[in-house]
Amino acid sequence: MGFSIQEILAFIGALGIIVSLHEFGHFAAARMCGMRADVFALGMGMRLFGWNKITGFTFGKLADDWDGGGHTDYRLCLLPIGGYVKIVGMIDESMDSEQLKTAPQPYEFRSKNALQKAFVISAGVIMNFLLAISVFFAVAVFNGKEIHPITSIGYVEKNSVAEKTGFQSGDKITSIGESRITSWENLIEELTIKDVGADRTVTIERGGRTERLTTNGRLFLDALTQKKGLGMFPVGSKIIVVAVEANMPAGKAGVQTGDTLLSANAVPVIGAEQFITLITENQGKPLELVWKHGTEEKRATMSPTYDEGVKRWRVGLGHAMIFDGPAVQKSYTFGESLAIGWNETVHQVGMFFGIIGKIFSGVVSFKETIGGPLQIMQIAGQVAQRGFWDFIELVAKLSVSIAVLNILPIPALDGGHLVFIIIEAVLRREVSVKAKMAFQQIGMFLLLGLMAFVLYNDVMKRFFH
Repeated sequence: MGFSIQEILAFIGALGIIVSLHEFGHFAAARMCGMRADVFALGMGMRLFGWNKITGFTFGKLADDWDGGGHTDYRLCLLPIGGYVKIVGMIDESMDSEQLKTAPQPYEFRSKNALQKAFVISAGVIMNFLLAISVFFAVAVFNGKEIHPITSIGYVEKNSVAEKTGFQSGDKITSIGESRITSWENLIEELTIKDVGADRTVTIERGGRTERLTTNGRLFLDALTQKKGLGMFPVGSKIIVVAVEANMPAGKAGVQTGDTLLSANAVPVIGAEQFITLITENQGKPLELVWKHGTEEKRATMSPTYDEGVKRWRVGLGHAMIFDGPAVQKSYTFGESLAIGWNETVHQVGMFFGIIGKIFSGVVSFKETIGGPLQIMQIAGQVAQRGFWDFIELVAKLSVSIAVLNILPIPALDGGHLVFIIIEAVLRREVSVKAKMAFQQIGMFLLLGLMAFVLYNDVMKRFFH
């Protein structure tokens, strides 16, 4: 299964924002400290085009002997998987050590003191954290939060985490642990974020009786890290049509974008996966679909067709779930929004280390937990479809993950460079170029190996899972 244009554009947009600000952090800090930067690049690999004060705007590669003389070449490169700033006098991903054979110049990285070096190296991560804080703040102050005071389950997907836990349609969740549940958002937060990975006791009302269920923390953590969802939806959930293929059964029957699906073969349609299951179970047999167009209720009988491309039965509809139940829009003051921006960023950092801790302790599998570019592309496309605020929240969360990953003391990452700066400050002399080169090469080898594994894992999960 390939990727849609929306998924690709959302991925490039999200990564572009995060990488641009990260690299700008390094660049701005270097210039503030009197350092020269030969290159400011978005993307990796071959130079597509760029601009500098010497040659102006040009396409393709610059001459091998090009020297900006202190002027930066701002360029866009072929591979949209990152970016870099080439600071004079620093061993980086380019492995260029020729510049280090001459005496340090005042404008070089190596001629600056430890605090200046540390500031330049940390500036990219600082920008990523500032981006996250700003986004979470902006979402709170400008958009607020829509809260749905619903705690009753309308539908539970087959073989989902919710079904395996014992939840059923019609259950009303009253408390989780010692926390009273007052909204669907509150419910999801308690199940997926609070005490992540721990078993929780859930009190429910079912058929006039009070019962208790115990969640499997590992199952819920897997659902969280793999972006699978819990597989349960509140009362009031509805499926709206967001795309129609004119030459497919639903399009021929007159279903239009914006319509609301009501039932399939007399079964009320609540969840997207439920609708897909109902179609699959029909295996080409007649399917009576009832939908609402404006205020008018319509119905038609159609036969799903098998799509070889996606290997499943389809009627030709793109659909999304909405909540049609009661909702309360909560607003926040400027001060409250600032606190939310900070607290949510700190929370995301805690989540990152919490999941890493679960991986090292063997609670969850590295292979199943870690997602790569293909998974991020898929998620970015889905989130972008939900709207602007959801999309920039995803950008903020990814920004935190990239910031934390970059500051870890791993060779070739910002944290690895920071380790050398601290060592040199303690020893009061530079570590040899040979040692730095070896350290950088080991780091690049490890990172390339990790990237290859993550990409392979992504491909296997998307196309062969």
